Amino acid sequence: MLLAQKTVDQLPVEIYSDRAAMGAAAAHRVAGWMALALATQPHVVMVFAAAPSQNEFLQSLRQAPGLDWSRVVAFHMDEYISLGRDQPQSFAYFLRRHLFDHVQPGAVYYLDGTAPDPATECQRYAALLARNPLDIMCAGIGENGHLAFNDPPVADFHDSQSVKVVEMDRPCREQQVHDGCFASLADVPSHALTLTIPALMSARRLCCVVPGATKTAAVHHTLHDPISTACPATILRTHPQAVLFLDRVAAGEA
Repeated sequence: MLLAQKTVDQLPVEIYSDRAAMGAAAAHRVAGWMALALATQPHVVMVFAAAPSQNEFLQSLRQAPGLDWSRVVAFHMDEYISLGRDQPQSFAYFLRRHLFDHVQPGAVYYLDGTAPDPATECQRYAALLARNPLDIMCAGIGENGHLAFNDPPVADFHDSQSVKVVEMDRPCREQQVHDGCFASLADVPSHALTLTIPALMSARRLCCVVPGATKTAAVHHTLHDPISTACPATILRTHPQAVLFLDRVAAGEA
């Protein structure tokens, strides 16, 4: 059930009664965007986040009727360095399990966390993005306000790169433990590959899905702090075609 709507700067915010309602609403919106794009162009290019916060959204999206997934070109927004795509903690594995194996997109481009030269892998992925401009970004927000792995110390709203190697901030690594992805902080890789803020913001439409009590503070900062890399997600307030979907807990209304 939709509880409230508001707009902060350019960003519409929709608050739902629970995670299931939030995920279903976000999936309905994204499915509509996909259908609209596919009505006028041969493919729709999308980038997905991989995190437990996306579970309800992805489950609803893969059940959306009438979508021709064979015309979807899919990217993911980040990956740990040193993890292969068949390791359960990798983001490629997560997205296969929660989405791609169910809907069979026409093309899926994976970041390779095991590439011998991460900088070269960034260049390879950037070239793919340049050939496939993003139509839709499906994202979350980290506990420290990050988008993808653009943590506050490394986020750059004017980054000249579209994909880069980053050292993960400690709060970001701690989130991976909170999410149950790793048993301890020592198990979380220290570096990752990520799409940069300009690459993410280049998408024509943005859907951001953020549930749960661990995200309440990040949501507050996103909506109320000055727009700056101290909270990278504040940049969402500048995008002309973005929507932020929250459950009541993340919105601070529980």
